Amino acid sequence: MLFLMILFGLIGLASGGPVGLLVGAGLGWWLARQLGRRLNAARTRLQEGFLESIFSVMGCLCQADGKVTPGELGVAEKLFDQMRLQGEHRAKARAAFERGRADDFDLEAELAKVNRLTQRQPILRQVFLQVQLSAIAADGVLHPAEHEMILRVARGVGCSEAEVQQIEAMLHGAAANSQGASEEALKDAYRVLGVAEDASDAEIKKAYRRLMSQNHPDKLAGKGLPESMREVAQARTSEIGNAYERIRAARGQ
Repeated sequence: MLFLMILFGLIGLASGGPVGLLVGAGLGWWLARQLGRRLNAARTRLQEGFLESIFSVMGCLCQADGKVTPGELGVAEKLFDQMRLQGEHRAKARAAFERGRADDFDLEAELAKVNRLTQRQPILRQVFLQVQLSAIAADGVLHPAEHEMILRVARGVGCSEAEVQQIEAMLHGAAANSQGASEEALKDAYRVLGVAEDASDAEIKKAYRRLMSQNHPDKLAGKGLPESMREVAQARTSEIGNAYERIRAARGQ
């Protein structure tokens, strides 16, 4: 806003003297307000569309094995609670979930919409996929049809197989936090950081810092992640930190 006020004020000063300065500054202030309103409206539409796609795709995935279990429904409701969705917003989320369960749901079209909304931001794609994996893993079993569908979703939003494995490792790590540094938990920790088990300490620290920076909730919010999903982002950074500490402990650091 200040930049536009100064710019138009200087233009007004050059063309109309002191009066032109005031008129130009006023015009700059008005234009800045209009621009801000349009940007905020566009951001709101993006975030609402992102949330709607999350829940509609979730409904489709949970239906992949032919039924939606109480556990899967519970994950959806828990996510509604975590995101503090109430009233109309919660009703819209439930409606999107049910839309995804319908036989005529067009999954490819919805994934194309996610691509447009996220503008192929890798971290936003991963958050999207993490929520989907959490839902279908709620019953403790990943059915072949669900696994095939999650890979289809991952490809649809531009995620690689390596990214899928990384997110799966995060989920395993979150479930195994109470089990200490078991062999499988340690392998998952390396997958979370995206490094080989024989990576150097310096490489591991570099990967950890890069992931923490990429996944910082404020940075994700700046890329379009809805504020209501801040806790989801915080859970990601928490698991990245847990994975790093698990590796450090196993290496006696």
